Amino acid sequence: CGLFRDCLVHDFDIVRWVTGREVVEVYATGSDAGPAMFRETGDVATAAALLTLDDGTLVTATATRRNGAGYDVRMELAGELDQIAVGLDDRTPLTSVEPWAPAPPGKPWSGFLERFAPAYEAELDAFVRLIRGEAPNPCDGREALAALLVAEACERSRRERRPVRVDEIG
Repeated sequence: CGLFRDCLVHDFDIVRWVTGREVVEVYATGSDAGPAMFRETGDVATAAALLTLDDGTLVTATATRRNGAGYDVRMELAGELDQIAVGLDDRTPLTSVEPWAPAPPGKPWSGFLERFAPAYEAELDAFVRLIRGEAPNPCDGREALAALLVAEACERSRRERRPVRVDEIG
């Protein structure tokens, strides 16, 4: 399926939602160091993508299928007025090299089911309200397609080792 398609696609979706902007170009790379099953299928166990938005804002997104410190998925956005991150909490397995810096107080996430259980519950609740006619659809298939096109551009960028414009896909 691909790390960009099954993990980072959610970050690509949220970056559009958070910024209200479109991703126009990506440069992505990955490493197959890790379990052999990913290497055997042509996939990677760790990946990073640099996204350029339509206003020039740069976004980095990283993911790994195996992190000895615990499950980690996060996104950073850097713009003219601010820099924000998604995915940081007291259980993010991030250790500073400075000995005086505090360590994360919580036990690291063991996997994606534990990490995203509240999000899955909220999604199911929204879906049930939608099919009951109690709430409007907060997003349609176009949102998912836009995120998938970014994921596909990242996979092409990784394979071809070059920046890829999203409009090259689809």
